Amino acid sequence: MGKSRRKQKVIPPPQLPPDEDIEFSDEDVKYFKNNKDGAKFIAGIDTGAINRQCGGEVKTVEDKYLEERLKKRPREENEKRSEMEVDPVDVLPIKNLDGSLHYRRATKKSKFAEVDIDEAEVDVPEDEHILNKSQRREKAKKSKKEAKKHEKKLPEEILEDEEEEETPRAAVLAEVKEELSSEERFESKKNRLAELGTELLADPEANIKFLKEMLDLTRDENTKIVKLGLLSLLAVFGDIIPGYRIRLPTDKELEMKVSKEVKKTRFYESTLLKAYEAYLKKLVILERQSEYNQVTTRCMCTLLDAVPHFNYRDSLLSFVVEKISSPDEVIRRLCCHTIRSLFSNEEKHGGELTVEAVRLIAEHVKSYNCQLHPNSIEVFMSIRFDEDLGKRNNEDKNLKKSKKNNKKSIQEEQNQVQENERKKSKQEMMSKIKDEVNADYKRETYEPDAMERRKMQTATLSRVFETYFRILKNTMYSISESSEADTTSNPGAFGYHPLLAPCLDGLAKFTQQLDLDYIGDLMNYLKKLASSSSVSTNLKQKNSKLLTVSERLRCCLVAFKVMRSNLNALNVDLQDFFVQLYNLILEYRPGRDSGIVLAESLKIMLCDDRHQDMQKAAAFVKRLATFALCFGCAESMSALVTLKILLQRNVKCRNLLENDAGGGSVSGSISKYQPYATDPNLSGAFATVLWELSLLTKHYHPAISTLAATVSNMNTSQNQTFLSAVTPQQAFADYSLEKESFEPKKESWKLNVKRKRERSEDAKNVAEIDMVELNNKLKESFTIFRGKKEEERVRMDLQLKKKQSNNVVKKKLKNLKSKKKI
Repeated sequence: MGKSRRKQKVIPPPQLPPDEDIEFSDEDVKYFKNNKDGAKFIAGIDTGAINRQCGGEVKTVEDKYLEERLKKRPREENEKRSEMEVDPVDVLPIKNLDGSLHYRRATKKSKFAEVDIDEAEVDVPEDEHILNKSQRREKAKKSKKEAKKHEKKLPEEILEDEEEEETPRAAVLAEVKEELSSEERFESKKNRLAELGTELLADPEANIKFLKEMLDLTRDENTKIVKLGLLSLLAVFGDIIPGYRIRLPTDKELEMKVSKEVKKTRFYESTLLKAYEAYLKKLVILERQSEYNQVTTRCMCTLLDAVPHFNYRDSLLSFVVEKISSPDEVIRRLCCHTIRSLFSNEEKHGGELTVEAVRLIAEHVKSYNCQLHPNSIEVFMSIRFDEDLGKRNNEDKNLKKSKKNNKKSIQEEQNQVQENERKKSKQEMMSKIKDEVNADYKRETYEPDAMERRKMQTATLSRVFETYFRILKNTMYSISESSEADTTSNPGAFGYHPLLAPCLDGLAKFTQQLDLDYIGDLMNYLKKLASSSSVSTNLKQKNSKLLTVSERLRCCLVAFKVMRSNLNALNVDLQDFFVQLYNLILEYRPGRDSGIVLAESLKIMLCDDRHQDMQKAAAFVKRLATFALCFGCAESMSALVTLKILLQRNVKCRNLLENDAGGGSVSGSISKYQPYATDPNLSGAFATVLWELSLLTKHYHPAISTLAATVSNMNTSQNQTFLSAVTPQQAFADYSLEKESFEPKKESWKLNVKRKRERSEDAKNVAEIDMVELNNKLKESFTIFRGKKEEERVRMDLQLKKKQSNNVVKKKLKNLKSKKKI
């Protein structure tokens, strides 16, 4: 049994020599031809049993090839399933003979299919030991024959056909592969940036090395990936940057032995600082390219606003100040908003960046010769100055003294308390003292010293006023130069005097902080600028470098604001500014000049000033009445409101409302009104009447007509009082074109429509006119009229002749009388 279970040894058949090595003799051939029946037993041999006994059939090369082909069929089917048909957009369809359209389609293989194909394309080496010598020789002969066939040249037509079929397919496949590969790369890099950012925000100390990989992704050729990388790094740095400045250790400190935690923090801080420095350098390099200009500016402005205490803040600030007057509106707004936030949020940097920013802006204005955008100076309006810095120290000292006195009184009371209550009082005292100490510590740590704060504010004030006076000096020089030189010069990118308006607004705001020694010079500058005429000496040419009406009005406003803020310390005559306002009212043009500035000047210079001369007040009343006739609703309304206020305060000026035989009133020094006088005191306004109000009562706007009617109904009695709650500024704002909601009444509109219809019906009913008769009648009337004219002319000639003859007779009689006397 054991022997039967054992595997029987397979005896392989003996290897026969190849057919080429066997040699048959002529005798053997003749023998087999003559004795054919002797080989019949060979046909009856069971070859299958012999093969099974000898270990199976010997596989040839063809059998192996068939087996491999059968194995590859399922692979090819899987590959076809993994392929995806794509319809390329750039390829046009082909129209067949039957009219149908045939679209060429390309295939895109997935990654798994490509791997399987690559593995399948690898040639499986055949086991050469299995082949016989005869099989090897046959294989060698076949390979030689195939090589000779390939060496022969194919016909040119076949090659051309193959090239035409292969080239469009290859091009389409290449384009589709490039598009799909670029999209896949973009998505993969985008996802990678998101993964790195989340890991850094989750644990920055452990994953700080990922910053280098994020910086490497910003060097990509695709602009979208670069922008995403910059913005993602901005978010990461804004979150992981600490609330203190990093100081790298020195060489001596590195040689010292420290703990593992200290090494870890040093490594974290050094890598963070290096990555931050590399990020800023990358932003500076990319800022020169127009594609990344706005993105880099946004990143730098956000970093400066978020972490103004961190390293490299000076370089960020210098970059933002340089872009503060950029022609690009988006970049300019970003930089101005950042600097305003620095000025308003000084708690983040302690006020140091405020001083540095003001210094850089002053140098920037000086280098560009005051030819910058107005927003570069308007940022000064957001600076805040503490007026009572010295009072805080006194208050703190008083608080400390009061605390000491309270402690003494509490100790005396504790001695009187019983022993059981002493412990409770001690505990309460300890808690109170701890709270006070914590409050004092927080106040001293977060607020800087008063002396340092005062120094920083004086430095900022000096720089601000230095910039303002430089702008005023530059405008004075340009005006004087333009009056002498040629007037054909072109303005800059922002006009001739772009910084004058924000400069005057800043002077009006910060006049309280200005030293009294400089106020006299400031008033002289303002007086010269306000008196500069908008028309040159040559009447044919207008000088565009001179100031406009709005700028000159601003100069007058600033002068009045300076006087009000320093009323007790100054004694300056403002008569010149009243003269300029009196002349500028006539030079105002609504489309060219600002009506808001005019309304503000009327309020501050005429309505708020209660001590005025009667002659000057009457001159302004008359000029405002004429001004209200010439312009729109907003201007006329503000002028009438000012006129009403002047008449309410000055009772004698109400004589202009009376229509006397000799004019308004001859009590003034000048008996005749001079409307074109430059000085209001020399205009003689009391000799005229406010006849303009009668025209304004018929104005199309109901508000203006009612106000003119109320003003004209004023009496000259001193007991009569009128209260006006509306200012010229409010009137101008309410009745401007932007906010005006005036509409005519619907009833009048309906009446006009009815009248038009009636006229059209009457015109239809009129009979036709004979033009010949009409012409004859007109000729007759013309001849009659002409005859009358000729008769009048003849009469005049006769009268003149009679007068001349009478004069001649009188002369002769005089001569005769004189001779008789002689």
